[in-house]
Amino acid sequence: MHIEPGVVDAAKMTLAYATAATAAGVGLKFAWDAIKNDGGVTGLVFRSVVATLAVFIFFEVLPHFAVGVSEVHFILGSTILLMLGAGPAAIGLALGLLVQGMLFAPSDLPMYAVNLTTLLVPLFAISALAKKIIAPKTAYVDITYKQAFALSTAYQAGIVAWVAFWAIYGQGFGVISSVASFGAAYMLVVVIEPFVDLAVLAAAKSLKGKDATPFLTKRLGQAA
Repeated sequence: MHIEPGVVDAAKMTLAYATAATAAGVGLKFAWDAIKNDGGVTGLVFRSVVATLAVFIFFEVLPHFAVGVSEVHFILGSTILLMLGAGPAAIGLALGLLVQGMLFAPSDLPMYAVNLTTLLVPLFAISALAKKIIAPKTAYVDITYKQAFALSTAYQAGIVAWVAFWAIYGQGFGVISSVASFGAAYMLVVVIEPFVDLAVLAAAKSLKGKDATPFLTKRLGQAA
């Protein structure tokens, strides 16, 4: 989902700085909630490190390819949300993207605010969606394929929507065909990610009802 350098020029980056700062503020709120309710500072730090490593792998190790105005990556945002919680997931997305840019793609760093917004806002949206579609007394290891599919679809659709917005905002409506090509390719991720979610959650079923580990959100195996 990387927006390539130049798609949004410097004169229009003020909006990206504002959206990224807002998203970062929301992420800090989720991080504070994790400290209070989900393992304290230790749990937040451990899960944030896990999330950062996972995101780095998603960007650099898993297959990714350029399509239209951006790149298609297997980000697995709903997976890290369900396994680690919203706060650590947000930190992991922010740091993983930053580390990947610093080490392998420094030319992407001027677009960091754009790409950060594109990653975080859909994450917060599916966090809210999860509260609506997953009953409070349901541990995440017990969610259905339908629920996993809804979360994955919402996350990927959110990314496509933000990529489309930034491309049109930066380049005008002449990029519509390129945006459509990117969107069509990215929806292929939706076919795969729910199965990944369910496979990971199935592997975690042994944790159901047990005391929380600092490496995973306690909601994974326990009711809210």
